[in-house]
Amino acid sequence: MLIIKKVTLISAYLIFSLSAVAQQYIDTQLHVQMKPVDITAKHQWANDTIQYQYNQMKYYVKTILPYLDEAVVLFRELDNKINDPNASKKETKEFVKTKEQILKERFDSEIKALNETQGVLLIKLIARQTHVNIYGILKEFKNPMAAMKWQGWAKIHGFNLNRKYDPDDEPWLEQIMEDYGYPLPKSYKYKQIITSN
Repeated sequence: MLIIKKVTLISAYLIFSLSAVAQQYIDTQLHVQMKPVDITAKHQWANDTIQYQYNQMKYYVKTILPYLDEAVVLFRELDNKINDPNASKKETKEFVKTKEQILKERFDSEIKALNETQGVLLIKLIARQTHVNIYGILKEFKNPMAAMKWQGWAKIHGFNLNRKYDPDDEPWLEQIMEDYGYPLPKSYKYKQIITSN
């Protein structure tokens, strides 16, 4: 009986001691943030058609990158001008009109020469790089009627301008952009892109 009491007392003491030690460490949690690591391997394609489609998309993206860069620079300039408290509405409108004219002179024939797929990819990538939907840009920088006109064009071609870019919906496009040195902009926070075949 005495042995049982001693064992019970020792057990109670150990449980109390361990719970006190555990309480001491509950408040301390280690958080380590590691740099992203790219793991690459030779891609295994399900069939030749899928590989061809991927390579075609990669080629199309390469052809539109200069227009993408120019569009992103222009968007930043327009955004700065519109958000400038010292700029009047008239100045802003004139600035937008001037920029539009310069773009037309520089790129009109080249942009018109793009095929539909390249046009849709360009729109997606502008939305990716600026983190806004194109419909909103058109509505803000042009007017609601122009935005509706281009939204109609996009719908005919199976695309919605009034939708923000979601990298998880575009695994191939994300892989291609990474390959060309255009990582996902920081405005997407820590989105994890899951690539698929």
